[in-house]
Amino acid sequence: MLKPLRGITVVDLSRALAGPYCTALLADMGARIIKVESINGGDTARQWPPFQDGHSLYFDSVNRNKSSVCVDFYSAEGRDILSTLIAEADVLVENFKPGTLEKMGFASSRLDELNPGLVVGSVTGFGNTGPLKDDAGLDQVIQGMSGLMSVTGSGAGETYRVGIPIVDITSGMVCAFGILAALLGARNGVNASRVSTSLLETALNLSAFQGQKALSLGEAPTPQGNNHPVIAPYGKFATATEPINIAVGSDKQWKEFCGLLGIPLAVEDPRFITGADRSANRQLLTELIEAALAGKPAAEWVSLISQAGIPCGPIYDYVQALASEQVAALGLVQHTQRRDGSELPLLRGPLSLDGEASEIVSPPPLLGEHTTEVLMELGMTHDDVTRLGREGRVLCGPASVSAQIGVLR
Repeated sequence: MLKPLRGITVVDLSRALAGPYCTALLADMGARIIKVESINGGDTARQWPPFQDGHSLYFDSVNRNKSSVCVDFYSAEGRDILSTLIAEADVLVENFKPGTLEKMGFASSRLDELNPGLVVGSVTGFGNTGPLKDDAGLDQVIQGMSGLMSVTGSGAGETYRVGIPIVDITSGMVCAFGILAALLGARNGVNASRVSTSLLETALNLSAFQGQKALSLGEAPTPQGNNHPVIAPYGKFATATEPINIAVGSDKQWKEFCGLLGIPLAVEDPRFITGADRSANRQLLTELIEAALAGKPAAEWVSLISQAGIPCGPIYDYVQALASEQVAALGLVQHTQRRDGSELPLLRGPLSLDGEASEIVSPPPLLGEHTTEVLMELGMTHDDVTRLGREGRVLCGPASVSAQIGVLR
């Protein structure tokens, strides 16, 4: 695959999900990611389930194509190592609580001194100003405070969190976008050294028309279960076997859909003529549609409706989705092997360039797997690294010295 970020080095101090998702996307595009982890257990996600043979699959899911260096952040030696890495990097990514970098000895003035051209990408919980700026913010807390949970659920009063940490993931995407904008801006003579977003800002921007309704009309949207909040028929519908998703998005599709279901008179029914009519009479419409859908199994309906150009599909669990024919055709699941020899299937990144999909170049690193390699690149000898390891200033992973030296040649 093309690697447009080849030659860009990112020092990644982030942990958990938002920051690591950001740097995984940058790694997919060819950036070198040096993940600098604390000697006290590394990225906190390494301790989070689910586990496979002692490996956190939570961690593995967003740490492809990276190197791991493990140091004592608060020792003089650790700060020196981090200072050297920062001085030679293009980007620094962190998602600490505000003020943590300063406590580590890396206030903005120090970063500017070390590397005037450095782009710093930060993800916080609540942003850089305001009464909550110093509070810790996690995905579910922000889902609740942003309104996202208020529109997710089976109905009024039955609100749910989104089933994945959607705010963390999208905040990582936004941060990656901001970093690329800053790098491109520097090339064009527009220098922006600080890129920041927060879980709250990202979550509110996800509100789209739901948030706009609240802003413009002063009305709070409510959960609509598996139905689209404003378009009908658009949602989950029962068939003779299992339910399917159907999305009828226009009057033209509505007429075609009624013909497929054998309910042509519905087109002229005054309750269903316009999109607004269909939305206002959603329950009656659903009953009419499901009565027609009960005549055939789900697979047959999916084929018929899709062939008519109307969006439609089965409802898979993740095992089914990952095993689907379309996922296989896209090569989304790739297979790699950890340094300890264990096999690991991974999802590749979601981008393709000129028809070439992103790829898994290296598996998620074991803790400190590349410490020796990277420190020797900085000019240290193997004896220097061994001494620092013995003194508890760094942790060197399982890679053999001969393999590391081979990489450096």
